[in-house]
Amino acid sequence: MTRAELKQTLYNILEDTGKQRAAARAVREILVFLIIISVTLSVVETVPAIQASFGGILKLVQLITGVIFLVEYLLRLYVADLHPPLRRYGPVFSRLRYAIHIDAMVDLIAVLPLLLVFLEANTAVTTVVVLRLLRFLKLARYSPALRSLFSAVASERQALMGSTVIIFGVVLLAATVLYLVENDVQPDKLSSIPEAMWWALATVTTVGYGDVVPVTNIGKVIGGVVMLMGYGLIALPVGIIASAFAREIHSRDFVVTWSMVARVPLFADLKATEIADVAKLLKAQKVRAGVVIAEKGDMADKMYFITDGEVEIKFEAQSVYLGEGEFFGELALIHQRLRETTVTAYHDCDLLVLEAFALQQLMDRNPPLANKILQEAEERAKQGHRILGDLAEEELAMADVYPSDEEEAASEPELFPETDGEKDR
Repeated sequence: MTRAELKQTLYNILEDTGKQRAAARAVREILVFLIIISVTLSVVETVPAIQASFGGILKLVQLITGVIFLVEYLLRLYVADLHPPLRRYGPVFSRLRYAIHIDAMVDLIAVLPLLLVFLEANTAVTTVVVLRLLRFLKLARYSPALRSLFSAVASERQALMGSTVIIFGVVLLAATVLYLVENDVQPDKLSSIPEAMWWALATVTTVGYGDVVPVTNIGKVIGGVVMLMGYGLIALPVGIIASAFAREIHSRDFVVTWSMVARVPLFADLKATEIADVAKLLKAQKVRAGVVIAEKGDMADKMYFITDGEVEIKFEAQSVYLGEGEFFGELALIHQRLRETTVTAYHDCDLLVLEAFALQQLMDRNPPLANKILQEAEERAKQGHRILGDLAEEELAMADVYPSDEEEAASEPELFPETDGEKDR
């Protein structure tokens, strides 16, 4: 393996692209496990009894995790110039731009405790503990839900800021009114508006610590009103974040689905709105490992997109594996016929299914869309696109192909052997 190939392989594993899906998944799971272990131990080691008994072991584990995070950070910097948006900046500036990206800065924070742990000064202890706890932020890289939540908060920052101003205004008003009413009765607890704001904040948030309470009748009425207002005020930012989060999840799922449909050669020339119409026809389907998705001899009238998991398509001498983000059965949408292979879920799968009947109904309602799809199908037929079983050439190009037996593989012809005319070209 050349240096360039090794670098590309590292990039595929770290960024979970390409065909190294198993290795990328293993690395991702290991890193998530180490993050959880590191954060957990950072909390546990603050217990004096545990620190006294297992301090050496805890320090060794933290040292090992720190070294692993350092290696990960350096490797990500090394392959940074392979990121499509950064390639045009060259090897040096692409790495510099990557280093100031939020993900890279979080990775750097996770590495800093390793550098500070060698300092014996007591002033470094608190900093090390805090930085170790901040490793929790690394989970955002591996959790689409956390990323969506951060995006939702960022997109609604103005609305959240407005709700915060409203809440602060109510707290200030409530504190002022209670100060005017109860200052003479409780001069030790409500001697000023800032002190009354502690009561107002505890009351608006419906916590009610009980260290400061109104004692006059009018003060109790004011307290009751502020309590009731608190329910609505606290629900305000919660509702904003919840609706933004739901919208972000929906948008992310739609973009992923839209991009999967757009990759299909049959739909490659469609407009964005037309691709969106096709994407709306998709139906979700969950399949457990070992369950047959499509059986040989059945009518091929469905196309499948794999959103999670892996499927196996077994031929006489080869086994073809398709994973997350890939598709199969494109030909079934136009050339409905009996299936020549059996497709089985190799792992638990989440699929999106496009039925030929549903697509045909859409084409009947939209003649221009029908013409584009049929023209593309005819063009591909004229160009001599080859198929193996139920797989088109483009579908097979995405797949991992493994011979079922080495001796059989050596004697079998290629899946798509070149014709004499193609060899001459």
